Amino acid sequence: MRTRLLSCLLLCLCLSGPATADLFLVTTNEGPGFAAPDEVADVLETGILPTFDMLMELKAKKKIVAGGLPAGSRTLYLIVEAGSHDEIDRMLRLLPAWGVFSWQVTPLQSLEGRAEMERQILKSLKSGS
Repeated sequence: MRTRLLSCLLLCLCLSGPATADLFLVTTNEGPGFAAPDEVADVLETGILPTFDMLMELKAKKKIVAGGLPAGSRTLYLIVEAGSHDEIDRMLRLLPAWGVFSWQVTPLQSLEGRAEMERQILKSLKSGS
């Protein structure tokens, strides 16, 4: 059974062509904490608020599909559309808060692409090949 399933998976991967990840889940950690109010004001003014401005511009340009922060958190969650890993890397490095956060980028498979792959696997399993 495992060999058959593996064969089906390989067949579907071959039929689907080269993998292209154009959606990415981008998350951050909460960043460093700040003790003094003047330090907080400086980071907000020079890093965080300009970053939000740039993120909203990217959203207006449809590069960011959706995003936000959990209520009360300093952690960002973004769904970003980019043509390559390099493009998203360049995009994030231009943000003023690039050095404030640790960034995690995860390529996402589209719902349509995954549904088609699963249909091909089911078809192959039912046909017995």
